[in-house]
Amino acid sequence: MNTAGSNLPALFRPVVTERPSLVGDGCADPVISLLSERGWAIVATPEANTHCTSPDGRVYVGWLPEDTAAWRRGIVWTVQATPAEGDAEPWVQEFGPDIPSRAVAGFLEALISHADR
Repeated sequence: MNTAGSNLPALFRPVVTERPSLVGDGCADPVISLLSERGWAIVATPEANTHCTSPDGRVYVGWLPEDTAAWRRGIVWTVQATPAEGDAEPWVQEFGPDIPSRAVAGFLEALISHADR
């Protein structure tokens, strides 16, 4: 009887590739870069918070890692929008510290693309 490895399974080593983190990353760069490329006004405060306003002034994005009121509510990102339609209500979307900034950037990219139509 021959048991010399021909019937044994081959050693399997999965290929590990770098993937974006699925948890909060504490970095605003993907969002700030996107908004900067789109011509948004961006103001950084000495406290390390960043405030961004769309060119038409209807959308505000805040990166608030050092805002104690935001932390009490469990957020680091806030998006406030005033729709162009006069009857539509303004709305707010907030993201907590466990949401990756790439996800926030994706949300904003979709919002901006929709507004550009």
